[in-house]
Parts: sequence; structure tokens; C-alpha cells
Amino acid sequence: MLDLSLQKEHDEQRQGEAFAPFALDGNHYKKHFYIESYGCAMNFADSEVVASILHENGYGATKDETLADLILINTCSIREKAELTVRKRLTTFKKLKRAKPGLLVGVLGCMAERLKSQFLEEEKLVDMVIGPDSYRHLPSLIEEAETGQKAVNVLLSRDETYGDIAPVRLNSNGVNAFVSIMRGCNNMCSFCVVPFTRGRERSRDANSIIKECKDLLDEGYREVTLLGQNVDSYYWIDEAQGTTITFALLMEKVAQISPLLRVRFSTSHPKDITDEVLFTIAKYENICNYIHLPVQSGSSRVLQLMNRTYSREWYIAKVDRIREILPDCGLSTDMITGFCTETEEDHQASISLMEYCHYDLAYLYFYSERPGTLAARRFEDDIPEPIKKRRLQELIDLHRQHSLECMQSEVGKTFKVLIEGTSKKNDQELYGRNDQNKVIVFPRGNYQLGEYVYLKVHACTAGTLIGEPVSKK
Repeated sequence: MLDLSLQKEHDEQRQGEAFAPFALDGNHYKKHFYIESYGCAMNFADSEVVASILHENGYGATKDETLADLILINTCSIREKAELTVRKRLTTFKKLKRAKPGLLVGVLGCMAERLKSQFLEEEKLVDMVIGPDSYRHLPSLIEEAETGQKAVNVLLSRDETYGDIAPVRLNSNGVNAFVSIMRGCNNMCSFCVVPFTRGRERSRDANSIIKECKDLLDEGYREVTLLGQNVDSYYWIDEAQGTTITFALLMEKVAQISPLLRVRFSTSHPKDITDEVLFTIAKYENICNYIHLPVQSGSSRVLQLMNRTYSREWYIAKVDRIREILPDCGLSTDMITGFCTETEEDHQASISLMEYCHYDLAYLYFYSERPGTLAARRFEDDIPEPIKKRRLQELIDLHRQHSLECMQSEVGKTFKVLIEGTSKKNDQELYGRNDQNKVIVFPRGNYQLGEYVYLKVHACTAGTLIGEPVSKK
């Protein structure tokens, strides 16, 4: 699938990046690992768990793949582009192995489970294949691979959450951190491989989540993003206290740690986000007013084929409710065009839904069949690729217009911004995000990362606001 998603310049959902823990001195270790991660934020969080396990077993990190004794790629199967990128990288690493025979190469995550036989026997690209629930077994799998055997563990678990493992923060700016609150997914969207590659939904011990967030604050972090395939279905029973922790209550507990700690979350399923969650966001200033609410299609008929369990009208009512309770809430979405049997009428329904919702940010793709999904088994991928691409471009063009209008509407306003880094275009400028997840750049001055600053917006592009510091809002 050609990825033509429209993303902001500083969008945090990167499509592949080499990681190395900045806090670790690789010279203290006899062996070194190099890791790349592809896809969603949950994969990046998983890579931090893997780094912690390797660290505890004598491996230091390196940013130079040629110095590594172990190379790992944490993979994603949701979109074809990520798979093609991973295969290309594995071919590069195969050449590296010829020059360094002792080097081990392994594949982690979703592609590991789905394509284990191709990687190991047919293409002979890797030494190890480790599924997303098998990271604890990495040390023994490495030992097995060192003997020349192909090491495999892709078994899914009904209870693994890695809640007791303190992640090693990778390439961190020291300001933002991902915190995984659950794993797996119980939704069976017909286009999605996640239930088959990550298993059933299970929620992490709330006490371990709170502790991780407190530790991050103590280490100087100022923002956490609570992660799950469907965070709104988080559900954990505290048997010691005899209480049930819902997502709204968990989010409240994290927000209460400190007013200095900003809280974000991703992702929400439209059928599960509740008024309780919305009122909790409204109650706490440090819970950001931003919701990623994937719709996938504006046509009720297509939504039914996708098994999304809601209609167009139901989704619109949910958006209306969000804006009633949180008038200033930023809203983003995912949209797939060209799904099986999609007609021009269905496509126009998607366009009109985007017109209605006027999203701040949209991740837009055309449909590509994923092997093993319900859609692949039941439906024919019958929309010609030129039509898919044309429909996708129409959505992109519309969203560019909406994005610019959205940014223009913020000019003249003042926002509280958490400083996250240096602008990629100008090292004399810093950037941060406001409550609604909009990036704002401003003159560096004497400000430091992790500080809060009030910025008055005086200009914008379609993806970035441009501001100046002011004394107060």
C-alpha cells in the first residue's frame, strides 16, 4: 500500500528509526545491540522494553549498525509499506552478516509472527524470529541462535503485559515518554491484522502504570502518552482494594501525580470512548484536549463491511458530544479509501464526513489487502488501484485545505506549550505542542527543554504555528 498520509512536520508517529539509549555508555558492555522500530507508537514502546531486557543481560546499545553484535527490527504489519521497508533493511543486514559472520539478526513484533517461515527458511534473512509476547525469552533465543540454530518464539499470551519491566528510554528528548497500559485487541475490524499478531486484549496492572509515570516525572519527564490499541477499553480489577479501574479513572490517577506532568493518550475506538473520559479530560488542565478518533470510512455500508460496529450517524453524534463537553478539543482520524466494493457514493460520504468533522490531522491511506484478515478471506479487493489513488488524493487535498484553515483560526491566540526540542529547520528556534497537539515554533531565547512557556501565535503554515513568548496567557 502506498502511504500518502498527510503528516505534520514534527509528527511523532515516525515510520522507522534507529534507536540507542542515550543514557547508556556502550563502552561498559562486551556486546552491543542495534534496534530499529517501524509503525505505531506501541512498537516504539515495545522496543524500549526489549532494550531493558537486553541491558539486563549484558548488551549495550549502539547507534552504529556496523558495530553491533545483534541487530533487531521491530516490525509492523498494518500497512504494506512498512513491510517492504523492513525487507529492504533485512537485505542490507544480510550483506553486513557476510562481513561479520558472528552477527545475529532478528525480527520482532507483528511481522515476526506473520512471516516467520519466509524470513527463516525461504529468504534466509534472519537468525531469530520473536513475537510481541515473547520478549522475555530473548536471552535464551540469542543463546540458541549463537549455536547456529534458528531461534523462534511467536506464541501469543493471554496475560503478558511487561508491566514489571522498566523500559529503557530510547533516543529520548527527556521530555516525552510512551507508557503502555494494555496489549492486544478484541475488536475484529475486517481489514486489520492486529488481533492475529498481538493477541487478545489485556490490561496492565494500574499500580505499575502509576509507578512508571511517577518515576518518569522524578527523572525530569514532563509528558506521558498512555498507549493501547484501544485505550478506552482499559479495565483492571484491583483485588487488594476491591476496586475496578476504568480508563477514565486511570487517566485521573496519572493526572493527579503532578500538575507539571502532561497526559496524552492513544488510541480511542469510537464505540468505547465514554462521557466519563470526556469529563475527566475537562476536569484536569494537565490532560490534553486532543483525541485521535479513527473513523476509517464515512459510509455506513462500508463501516459495516469493515466491522467497525458503528454507523456514520453514530460517529457524528460522538464527535458532537466531544465538542459539547470539550469545545476546544483537537480531533484527528484515520481514513481508508478504496475498501472492498466502495462506490463513488461511499467515497463522497467520506468526503462529506471530513467536511463535517474538519479534522486537525488525518492519516489517509488507500486500502491494501492484508493476508489473514477477515476482509482477505471474505471480500474481493475489487477497486482498481488508479481509482484508489484518485480518491485518496481527493481526501488529501481536502484535508490540506482543512489543516490550513484550522491553523489560521489559531493566529492571535495564546497557548501554554511544553518545549520539546529544537526546530529541524532552524536551530535558533525551539518547538513544542499545545493542548490540541499543534506544533508551535518560537525563538530559542534562554528557554530549555521541558519548560512550559506561553506563546502568542502570529503566523502559521498548514502544519505549524509560529509564535512569540508572552508573560502569561
